[in-house]
Amino acid sequence: MEHNVIIIGSGPAGYTAAIYLGRAGLNPVLVTGALAPGGQLVNTTEVENFPGFPDGIMGPDLMDRMRDQAEKFGTQFIADDVESVEQVEAADAADAPQPLYRLSLSDGSVLESRAIIVATGSNFRKLGVPGERELSGHGVSYCATCDGFFFKDKPIVVVGGGDSAFEEALFLTRFGSSVTLIHRRDSFRASQIMVDRAQSNPKLTLLTNTVVTAIHGSASEAKPASPAITIGGLKLPAATAPQNVSSIDIRNTATGETGTLDTSAVFVAIGHTPATEFIADVVSTDDDGYITVAEAGTHTSAPGVFAAGDCVDRTYRQAISAAGMGCRAALDAQQYLTA
Repeated sequence: MEHNVIIIGSGPAGYTAAIYLGRAGLNPVLVTGALAPGGQLVNTTEVENFPGFPDGIMGPDLMDRMRDQAEKFGTQFIADDVESVEQVEAADAADAPQPLYRLSLSDGSVLESRAIIVATGSNFRKLGVPGERELSGHGVSYCATCDGFFFKDKPIVVVGGGDSAFEEALFLTRFGSSVTLIHRRDSFRASQIMVDRAQSNPKLTLLTNTVVTAIHGSASEAKPASPAITIGGLKLPAATAPQNVSSIDIRNTATGETGTLDTSAVFVAIGHTPATEFIADVVSTDDDGYITVAEAGTHTSAPGVFAAGDCVDRTYRQAISAAGMGCRAALDAQQYLTA
């Protein structure tokens, strides 16, 4: 089946585009992603700066409302991932000068569409230090709201210097015995109100000019190793005790001094990389993978392909700016389809 427009991504940009296109009668299809529809806001606590909510709103609640509104206007949702996109010739090329796009999904199915809006956002950026991968899920986390509760009354480290890092650090003070926010520079990218809140919180320490160079783990006392056992004459080896974060190695970027800091958790909040690999062969991207669009518009280098949100925006990265760009992408796509 050939669709009018397929939206890839279910954050504020994707949902807003769906609302506009649905109201225009274009029957949009939104591929939400297989695991966590709603984008980064589903991992956010209270959102205080989205217009219309003077008392704030929880990130997941805001995304649920956007989805409900898109569904109200006829959006079809597909809970899957897009693995690749290719431009193909329309069935009747003489009567259809606009190209057709074929999307391959992770479940093996294929969709075809006259237009595409890419609103896939971005993925968590990793530290890339020894121990990070091995201890991911065992004290290394990228989501405070997901995992903060597990470190009640334990020391916690947050790495980063932007609003997201400060938001996570402040949230984690509800659980940890202490929270140390580590930033590689002597000044922060975060807004002043977030810095002020952090500085006034007695459970939060700011450690600047510092980088994490390694993450170490030790066996959990709560979950000791299982002894070797024999079942039906077959001897099974002893299971090693699970490793959990116990400390980090740090280095001062100004003096070169090194040291070790005991901690039970490391929450990484150092930014994101745009989720655009699946379409990099179709549209132009910059050196960091962000999709390039026409100035003041959402048109990409490929006709009929538009992009919005954090897969384009490396500067503002806000829910409201992503939603606004999703609106623009929908209007651009609507004009393209009805031209």
